[in-house]
Amino acid sequence: MSAEALVLTDARHFERRVLPIPDIGDDDGLLRVEACGLCGTDHEQYTGHIASRHAFIPGHEVIGTIERVGRRAGERWGVEEGDRVAVEVFQSCRACDACRSGMYRRCERNGLATMVGFVDVSRPPGLWGGYATHLYLGPDSMLLPVPPGLDPVLATMFNPLGAGIRWAVDVPTTTPGDVVAILGPGVRGLCAAAAASDAGAGFVMVTGRGERDAERLALASSFGANLAIDVETQDPTRALKSATGGLADVVIDVTAKAPAAFAQALSLARPGGTVVIAGTRGGGGAPDFTPDLIVYKELRVFGALGVDVNAYRPALDMLARGQHAFSSLPREVAGFDDLEPLLQRLAGERDGALPVHAVFSPAGGAP
Repeated sequence: MSAEALVLTDARHFERRVLPIPDIGDDDGLLRVEACGLCGTDHEQYTGHIASRHAFIPGHEVIGTIERVGRRAGERWGVEEGDRVAVEVFQSCRACDACRSGMYRRCERNGLATMVGFVDVSRPPGLWGGYATHLYLGPDSMLLPVPPGLDPVLATMFNPLGAGIRWAVDVPTTTPGDVVAILGPGVRGLCAAAAASDAGAGFVMVTGRGERDAERLALASSFGANLAIDVETQDPTRALKSATGGLADVVIDVTAKAPAAFAQALSLARPGGTVVIAGTRGGGGAPDFTPDLIVYKELRVFGALGVDVNAYRPALDMLARGQHAFSSLPREVAGFDDLEPLLQRLAGERDGALPVHAVFSPAGGAP
């Protein structure tokens, strides 16, 4: 028995390979991949903006069915063969101080080095990423049950929605009545709006920039936003003051490669407010950034890396309940043959419409 996979051997170069299915012992398992969500990391891996020294199988937002599982592994994960699960990006040894404290994203044995979709394909058994028919589940893997009846393609939203919950609610401790401003209307920005709305936020604003974001800003109201602003045509701080009479209790910046957004985040925050930086700048500094604003406003500024089980579980529950318009998002599902053109469009290297939610499935458009 063998598996098929797309191996990224160099920037902009995939190889479709056949890899052997490993023997499964008492402590590990094998997942049949049904769907794998895509995010900015995926096209940045493809273009080489996120550099790698080794060939690997990308894909880190994985949903699939347990095909084989060892006895001890099944007990550890609480799964049986045939169960549909979501695979967490990070792995956990469950024994180091970081893991025992709940901060398994910083596991001493794993951390960033063994994240799903980043591991050297030459490391046995090679099946370490979601662009494949199968994913190997080592002893340190972290799995979550997918609610019955939840479509696997839609279930890949567990990752961006989990990010929205953690970044917009858990990290800033958003409370009912808060005014929340979200910078960036991509899938994670829309998910952050939904999460803030569900947490009882009194007012939610989402910002974007230009024609590329126009469709996404138009969707924002379906995800709990009260106001959507194009910062190319409107000053977001003035717009928020006009709508609410004040500034934001919580600002979440999920923009990517938008260095000016950090200055906007500080401007939008009220004195004593909270700013969460979850999007990466990609270098280049922060134009118009005034450090004194942090001092004068006495702001709390947090960086947020990744997501964990505390956000993934409610994300899956929210998707299963059918809250908000997640099922009707502009979505594109690509298979082995058409994934590369999709990544090129997402990276801005090929013309064509951009989906809000992009997904890989070994079965193509019909997983």
